[in-house]
Amino acid sequence: MRKPNDITLKEGIGKLLNTYRLKGKFDETSVIAYWPELMGNAVANRTTQIYISQKKLFVRLESSVVKNDLMMVRTGIIQKINERAGAEVIVDIVFL
Repeated sequence: MRKPNDITLKEGIGKLLNTYRLKGKFDETSVIAYWPELMGNAVANRTTQIYISQKKLFVRLESSVVKNDLMMVRTGIIQKINERAGAEVIVDIVFL
């Protein structure tokens, strides 16, 4: 039986992340963690490095063909990432 002041575990973790100003870093880490799921194995297997700095996602790829293909759909990728995160985590992607 829930008491009036009880909150869900999800709400509690959310409050904890906000209180300690960790939500941004948590969201960034999540983006990196679900990159293979979001982009598929073909892209994930050719990704050699991925990191975020100042809301920019930097992705190093070993294939120039894949890099060119991803550049054309950059806006869609940003949209997918932010939808999945539930916040504006990424504003730009730089393919290296």
